[in-house]
Parts: sequence; C-alpha cells; structure tokens
Amino acid sequence: MSKKPQKTASAPALKAMPRKSAKPATKRPSAPAASDQDDNAARIAAALEAIAAHLSANAPAALSSDSFADADAFVWHPNGRLTKVPRVSRVEMTLLKGIDRMRDILIENTERFANGLPANNALLWGARGMGKSSLVKAAHATINLDRKSADRLKLIEIHREDIESLPTLMELLRSSDFRFIVFCDDLSFDGNDASYKSLKAVLEGGIEGRPDNVILYATSNRRHLLAREMIENERSTAINPGEAVEEKVSLSDRFGLWLGFHRCSQDEYLAMVKGYCGHFGIELAEEELEHEALEWATTRGSRSGRVAWQFTQELAGRLGVKLSGR
Repeated sequence: MSKKPQKTASAPALKAMPRKSAKPATKRPSAPAASDQDDNAARIAAALEAIAAHLSANAPAALSSDSFADADAFVWHPNGRLTKVPRVSRVEMTLLKGIDRMRDILIENTERFANGLPANNALLWGARGMGKSSLVKAAHATINLDRKSADRLKLIEIHREDIESLPTLMELLRSSDFRFIVFCDDLSFDGNDASYKSLKAVLEGGIEGRPDNVILYATSNRRHLLAREMIENERSTAINPGEAVEEKVSLSDRFGLWLGFHRCSQDEYLAMVKGYCGHFGIELAEEELEHEALEWATTRGSRSGRVAWQFTQELAGRLGVKLSGR
C-alpha cells in the first residue's frame, strides 16, 4: 500500500528586520547675528585700546631743557629714560689725597669744556680704590660751585652694560642748551663683546660724532680697556695679529686725555685717613690712629683711598661718630 507523501513543514515566517532610521541632515551653523558681530568688534577694540594705553604709559617721556634744569645729575637707562639724582654720592675734593696732578689736569679740562672751549674726553685708569670715580664727581661739583643755573654742567652716568645705547643718548643731548659730562664707571670689555664699537663711533670716527655739548669721562682698571691675557691671545691666534689687537686697543686711543692712578705710599695713605678723621671730627691720638690705620691696611693687603675710607667708617662706628655730609 502506497504511502501518502509527507507534507513538508512550512518554514517559519521570517521576522521583519527593523529598518535603520535615516540620520537627520547635519545643520550648518547659522551665521552670527549682526548684534553679536558688533559685540565682538567692540571687545577687540577695547582690548587694543587697553594695550595701547599700557604701552603709552610705560614709554619714556621726552625730556626738555626745563627737565634738565631740575637736577645736576642723572642716570641713563637703555629704554631711553633719564632718572634724576637729587643728591650725588661724592667725596669733597679736599679729601682726595695723593692725586694732585691728576686732579689739576681734570679740573682744567672740565672747566674749559664748561666755558665752551675745546676739551678732551678723559680716561682715568689704574689702581683700584685710588679715587678715579670720586675725582670725576668731585670735579663736576667743583666746576658748578659758582655757576648760574643756566650754565651748570650736567653729569649723566651710563652703566657699562648699556654702552650700546650710547648713540641714542647722544641724540637726546645734542638738541639741549646745557653741557653734559657722560660718565661711565669701571669701563672694560671682555671676550667677543662688540658693544665697544658704539663707543668708538661716538668718541671719534662716526658721521655725526660727539655733540659739541657733550664730553665723555670713563674710569677703568685697564689702560686699554681690554684684559692683558686677551690681548696676548689675539696676538697668538689671529692670522694678522697686529690688526686683531689694534681693533680693540685703539678704543683707548680715542680718549684724548689719559690720567694714570697708581698705588699710594704709606704716607699718602695715612694722610687720607687723617684727612677723613679731621673732616668728620673723629678724635684719636695720632700715634694710635696711625698704628690702627696701618694694621687695617695690612689685613686688607692694600693701601688706597678706598681702604682709608673703610677704616674711617670702622673707626667712626666704634667711637660713635656719625659721618654726615658725605
């Protein structure tokens, strides 16, 4: 008996797969409203105005002749600013001992310049502590003693590290009716320092040169403003040693006046001490004073005006004497 064909089971109905929803179209950023643009522009303008005001406040004010009349001494800053010095730290000329010849030469040169006559730039070089910078400041004060306000010399100190800005200072002083001593203390140059070229151009050789109403006084422990070992190194390593040395040594040649300061003798040192003590009213037996002063110099390993002043300060402090008027 034939079997009936078995019915094939129907495949289960496939579940409908969920359709992925279409991503909404990316919206483009809308352009800022006109009021927002105006606000941004206003904020930027305000910021720029604040920056400009800050820069203007910090900018150095131009000095006029009236400004120079307010003081006899100033300090130059490389940003173009001159600071007034109401009271110069100096020593009375009568207290500078052992440098009579240098004193007379510098005062004569300074007086000629103050009177509008030709005068030389001066380099005061030599032993430490022998009154080089003190002499410059004392000469400035001496020349101004009996001068009217309009005829008084102005002393402007420029620091060694600011020498590159010297041409800017010259340009500022050139238009003034006053006459100026530009003073640089402890001037020297090391290594590959090329800032000395700015000084050379001002002293001599530049197109504009030194203004007629300006003279330069500098002090240095070095006669040629360059360390001896550096000069010898130039001679030993340069292809043309003569030219290498002349390039840097020639700077001191541009000072027309050289004043050499040398170590003082024992008598000169004691004269300095006694001069200070007499000036400030420090009383001590002469024999005791000399003994202590020489002992002080021995411990310092040097005799100079600076050492004499340091001993005077020590003695005055010990005896309760105030050093006023320096």
